[in-house]
Amino acid sequence: MATIKTLNGGSASESDLDDTTFTFGERMRPAVLKEAVIMYEANKRQGTVNVLSRRFVNGSGKKFQKQKGTGRARHGDRKAPSFRGGGVAHGPHPRDYSYSMPRKALKRALQVALAGKLRDGQVSRWEGSEFSSPSTKQAHNALSTLDVVGSALVVSAGPVDRNLLLSVRNLTRVRALPAAEISAYDVCFYRNLVLLDGALEALVARIGGGQEGGDD
Repeated sequence: MATIKTLNGGSASESDLDDTTFTFGERMRPAVLKEAVIMYEANKRQGTVNVLSRRFVNGSGKKFQKQKGTGRARHGDRKAPSFRGGGVAHGPHPRDYSYSMPRKALKRALQVALAGKLRDGQVSRWEGSEFSSPSTKQAHNALSTLDVVGSALVVSAGPVDRNLLLSVRNLTRVRALPAAEISAYDVCFYRNLVLLDGALEALVARIGGGQEGGDD
């Protein structure tokens, strides 16, 4: 059993959560989580870096000295990489770094990430998180009561309430997302996982086979 902090009505308490909540008793494979994180990082790369190779440098293509008799090395034109102002040899050019993984593998990666957070004691529950109006102070106090130190990912069961979204957006490295949209990369990127009302059940239903979206 894992012990997690629960905030309800402004007061914090501790509750037990089964270690197999996210694993369902299956053997976890950390390698699939590593592959998913690498994929998400690669998909974020813009791939717009570019250098001028020899054929893109402005200048004459005329051979600037005769082939023999000069006592110097043989050269073609001044656009060669060996000359200042010449082209760059084997430099990067625009390319697409993105690729995809099977949906089942992405779901398993999310499962491994969630199980790791639960094992490390970085999961907490925030019940009764309704906001009548945006309040950054209220959101900050709630996270402080839960002893959330560092970054945090706040997960809601359905679409994130607008008042809650406005309340957490000014907090440093705190983000709110619905359970259907979080990925294994999101879970790894943020140190703490804060589950709102119904978020735990939504995540269990998702990784248990009910829903596979949100990992593209």
